[in-house]
Amino acid sequence: MFEKLLILFYYLKTKYFMHFSSREQLDRWQQKRLRKFLDYIIPRSPFYHSLYRKTDSRNKLTPINKAIFMENFDNLNTVGISLKEALEVAQLAEDSRNFSPTCKGYTVGLSSGTSGIRGVFLVSRLERAKWCGTILAKMLPRGLFSVTKIAFFLRADSNLYETIHSSFLKFKFFDLKEDFSLHVGSLQSFQPNVLVAPPTVLDLLSKKQQQGEISLTLEKIISVADVLYDDIKQRVQNSFHLPVHQIYQATEGLLGCSCKEGNLHLNEDLIHIEKKVLDEKNHKFIPIITDFNRTTQPIIAYELNDILTEDPTPCPCGSPMIRLKQIEGRADDILCFKDDNGKEKLIFPDFIIRLILRVCPMIGEFKVVQEGSFLHIFASISDVKRQELEAHLQSFFSENRLTVKCVFMPFSQKIPLTMKNKRVIRSISK
Repeated sequence: MFEKLLILFYYLKTKYFMHFSSREQLDRWQQKRLRKFLDYIIPRSPFYHSLYRKTDSRNKLTPINKAIFMENFDNLNTVGISLKEALEVAQLAEDSRNFSPTCKGYTVGLSSGTSGIRGVFLVSRLERAKWCGTILAKMLPRGLFSVTKIAFFLRADSNLYETIHSSFLKFKFFDLKEDFSLHVGSLQSFQPNVLVAPPTVLDLLSKKQQQGEISLTLEKIISVADVLYDDIKQRVQNSFHLPVHQIYQATEGLLGCSCKEGNLHLNEDLIHIEKKVLDEKNHKFIPIITDFNRTTQPIIAYELNDILTEDPTPCPCGSPMIRLKQIEGRADDILCFKDDNGKEKLIFPDFIIRLILRVCPMIGEFKVVQEGSFLHIFASISDVKRQELEAHLQSFFSENRLTVKCVFMPFSQKIPLTMKNKRVIRSISK
């Protein structure tokens, strides 16, 4: 009962009181909140206490990455849980598909490991209540006390999601590790108001809606857990006649949510963000985050591996929080070629994806893999379209003074629904 009251408190706080009229007001609030958070948490985390004792000032935080974060798991968290203990609980849940057990009363979860290092997160009951109240305030199509049925398609269930369940909120988890065909009838019977799933699953369900295998009357569609590409977004919207909203959630926290206008904003009412600029002209950056709400496993100056593209246009919703044009993918997948002078030239995945979709809007699934100076394009397209696409790609590379050999092959790979849909991969950096 107490946890339900906490959820209600944070729901009301987020929905009615956490609004900022200007960027200046938001910046002032963030600096005050950041100082208060650091003063509280640094003495309680042996890792951060040691790190910031050695620096002259906390005004310039020392960025860390996932490798450092996981290497120091035991000393970084504030509740004395070892990585070995956390992994045992999390792995048992993964294997048994029973996600209710906790570690010393703390929820444990695993990331998908697409960045090469599998992340482990710890969440307290208070943090879980904050998360639930916040996400409900930001994403529910109606009020908290209107009956809403939410269907979640995810790789793993969690206590984090189960906390949402109440007499007003009916929650059903669809395990993506199970046979997907078994979910279709269950989803039809459940008849959700809100559908939450990765983009590939939304795409698959949109086809089943068009083919008459399911008939859903939805109020909101929310994409999670992967990059929402423009072509998939358009297909889903056309099928369900609804905009696709997004939740940008990672092991590191609730990073972003779509506003009422459907535009994705970073949750700067929850996290402080520094930008590691990659491309100033095209507004691309890597976020370095500090989460004000994570005290069990503090996130301070944590450099994500995501490429974000900012939309500098003011949002009609009026929020001064950073508006994103898109989440582009992993920084590891920025293509890297040598130009005619031997100088390395970076090509962002978005440039290649948009070019392919512009030439072949009906292409369906495809994958692009760089291996040295070769670009392997896996796509099932006609010879005419292949020649047209190759001409456009070579024109693009020539403009950038790059010599790249394009190799086309049919796309035959079936991507498991539990895996992220990475369209551009750099398998060899140089």
